[in-house]
Amino acid sequence: MTNEEILAQFGPREAMEYDVVVVGGGPAGLSAAIRLKQLAAEHGQDVSVVVLEKGSEPGAHILAGTIMDPRALYELFPDWKERGAPMESEVTEDIFLFTTETGAQRTPNFLLPKCFHNEGCYVLSLGNFTRWLAQQAEALGVEIFPGFAAAEVLYNEDGSVKGVATGNMGIGKDGEPTDSFQLGMELLARYTIFAEGARGHLGRRLIERFKLDEGRDPQTYSIGVKELWEIDPSRHKPGLVLHSAGWPLDNDTYGGSFMYHMGNNQIVCGHIVGLDYKNPWLSPFEEFQRWKTHPNIRWYFEGPGGAKRLGYGARALTVGGLLSLPKTVFPGGALVGCEAGYLNAARIKGSHAAIKTGMLAAEAAHAAIRAGRQHDELAAYPEAFEQSWLYGELNQARNFKYWFKKGRNVATIMTGVEQFLLRGHIPWTFHRQHPDHVYLKPASECQPIDYPKPDGKLTFDRLSSVFISNTNHSEDQPAHLTLKDPSVPVQVNLAKFAGPEGRYCPAGVYEFVKNEDGSDRLQINAANCVHCKTCDIKDPTQNIVWVTPEGGGGPNYTNM
Repeated sequence: MTNEEILAQFGPREAMEYDVVVVGGGPAGLSAAIRLKQLAAEHGQDVSVVVLEKGSEPGAHILAGTIMDPRALYELFPDWKERGAPMESEVTEDIFLFTTETGAQRTPNFLLPKCFHNEGCYVLSLGNFTRWLAQQAEALGVEIFPGFAAAEVLYNEDGSVKGVATGNMGIGKDGEPTDSFQLGMELLARYTIFAEGARGHLGRRLIERFKLDEGRDPQTYSIGVKELWEIDPSRHKPGLVLHSAGWPLDNDTYGGSFMYHMGNNQIVCGHIVGLDYKNPWLSPFEEFQRWKTHPNIRWYFEGPGGAKRLGYGARALTVGGLLSLPKTVFPGGALVGCEAGYLNAARIKGSHAAIKTGMLAAEAAHAAIRAGRQHDELAAYPEAFEQSWLYGELNQARNFKYWFKKGRNVATIMTGVEQFLLRGHIPWTFHRQHPDHVYLKPASECQPIDYPKPDGKLTFDRLSSVFISNTNHSEDQPAHLTLKDPSVPVQVNLAKFAGPEGRYCPAGVYEFVKNEDGSDRLQINAANCVHCKTCDIKDPTQNIVWVTPEGGGGPNYTNM
C-alpha cells in the first residue's frame, strides 16, 4: 500500500503542535533546542520544543573522529566543565605523517598549517557527548522522542513547511500493515529545524524543492570508516593525535587517516576517502584495513598486552565547505550542522560548527516567535552566520577540496601556501563543477585492486564489523534502500563499473548473486545498513535512494 492509501484507510494521523520541531538529535539539533530554551528563560517565555531522533537513543547513530574545538561549546555552556561534559582528553601532541607502503615521513610541527594544529581541543566520544547534551536539553524542558524517524515533510497551502510526520510502524515486507501496525504522527510547528546530518533524507528533498543549492558548487562528500580499540598501556598516550596521508591511497584520491588516543587505554582510528574517487575497484573499507598494517601504525596494536577491537562504524561526511553551502533557510524552516554542510574539511572538524549553527538558527527562530511570526524565512540566521567567526573559518578553507582535485602533491603545497604562508588571507577562489557520482570510470579503464584477506586480529571483514556496530533492523519491514529502476544495477553498474556497490558499501549491504539460470541480480541486505548514506551519494546512476527505516533501527554505537 502507498502512504496515501494507508492514510485513507487508517487516518487521520494524530497531530501535536509545538513552537519549534527539531529533526535530528545530534549536536546541531540538540544545541538548537537548548539555545531556544535558554533564550525563552531569559525572556520569561514558554517556548515549546521537541527533538525527533531516529536512533534508539540520542547518540546511538552518532559517529565522528572526534576532536572537538570547544569554542562553540563555551558559548552554549560557559560552565561545561562543571556540568561534567565528557571531553575525555585534551590534545597533548600532534603527529602528521606522509606514508609510503613501507615507511613514513613526519612533518615537523612548526611546518604544519594552523588548520592541523589541535592545541586547546579535546579527543572525545561524540556519541557520549551527544548523550550528555540530551541530558542538558531535557533538564531545560526540551521533549526528546528517540526511536521516531521523521519520514515526511508537511507543507501549508502556501508551500511553507508546517512540520513533519513520523514514519508508520509495523509495515511488512510486502508493504501491507501487519498486526503491529501503528500510524505515524504529525508534529506541527511555527518553525522546523532540520539537523539530520550528512545527506539527510528530508534535507535532500528540501534542497531540491526550494532549489537551495542553485548557484552553489555541487556538494561533495567523503566516507569515514572508524574503529574503537583497547590497546596495551605501553603504546597508549592520552591526548595524542595522529593524522596521515599517502599510502594506501594513490596520489589522485582524496583521503587520509587518523588515530586519536582517548582515556582508559582506548584509541579511535579511521580512514576517510573522498567519494569523488575514480577507480570502481576501490573499497574504502578495505583501504582502512590495509592502512592498519603499515609498520608505523600497527606498532600501536602490537604491545605486549595485545589489543582488542571494541567497536566499528561508518558515516558519510559533507566536505564541500563554504562554496557548496546551500541556502540554509526556506519558508518555515532551516538547515543546520552537517545537514547543510558546515564541516571544515581542512581542520577535519564539524562538531563545533554544528553547535554554532544550531545556536544561530535557534536565535533567529526565537526572535521570530517573539515577534509573533511563523512559517516565514528566518533570514536572520544566514545573516548572523556571515558575521560569525565560523564564516571566517570556513572562508579561509574554501579552496581546500578543490586543490585535491589536482592530486595530493598539489593539494599539500597549496594548502600550505594558503594556510601557512598567507595565513588564510587568500586572494583567489576556485570552483568545482561536478557531483561525486560522475567521477567513476568504467572498470575496464582502471586497475583492479587486490586486497589481502583479513587476519581476524588486526584486519577484519565487513560482516564481523557490522556485528560489533550493534546494527539492528526489523527483518519484516520494507527495504529502506530503494531502487528507481531495478534493472539498472545489473545492466549498467555491473556491466560498466563491475558492481561498485559491493565495494563502496562498508556494511555488506549490496552483493551480486547468480539466479538459477545463471543471470545476475543485486541482492540488498538492508538489515546490515549502518546508515552511512554512501550508496545514496556514490551510486553512478543515482538509482539508489535511501529512505528512513522504522525508528529505532540502525546502529547502536557505544563510545564512538
